[in-house]
Amino acid sequence: MLAGFLLKGFLVGIVIAVPTGPVGVLCIRRTIFFGRLAGLMSGMGAATADTIFGIIAGFGLTVVSDWLLGYQEWLRLGGALFLLYLGTSVLFTEPEVRPPTGLDPNLLRFYASTFALTITNPITILAFLAIFAAMGFTGREAGLSAVAVLVLGVLLGSLLWWVGLSVGAGSFRDAFDKRHLRWLNRGSGGILLLSGVMLIGSSLMAYFD
Repeated sequence: MLAGFLLKGFLVGIVIAVPTGPVGVLCIRRTIFFGRLAGLMSGMGAATADTIFGIIAGFGLTVVSDWLLGYQEWLRLGGALFLLYLGTSVLFTEPEVRPPTGLDPNLLRFYASTFALTITNPITILAFLAIFAAMGFTGREAGLSAVAVLVLGVLLGSLLWWVGLSVGAGSFRDAFDKRHLRWLNRGSGGILLLSGVMLIGSSLMAYFD
């Protein structure tokens, strides 16, 4: 019984994590420039935020979800401004590959930045609710232990995706020369900036609608 909930949560975690967007861009870029551990820490930030959303949806914490959804436009605006900051920083940073090290002081910053980007998109809660409903999961009927196992599966599924992405991107790390790195920097910075602009545009459209 609980194994089934674990498997369901695992699949949900993968489904939620796969549409990576700006977070995926950051994960790939950081893997190329700073090593697999940097990419993995970036992915773990997103996985942590997804797990929190899974807890809110799975345990039926409607007070929290209603609050987040009520302020979603402000949260999205904050995320958009952060994307603009990250994109600008990337564009004006000279590309340089650093040797990977587990003692890199930037690892915590990498984790925090992707956590912030993911947590400022509370609409993900609706995605969790829709997927849980489609799978026939009802938290109250299943019980607390089942919900806990389901959320654990979400975390494991999300982590598997980010591990795979960072390992996969890391396998191409040595194939990039200075010219490729410069274009990678421009492309990733441009994507981050464009994502921020689109988020601001969608927020303004919702506000004036």
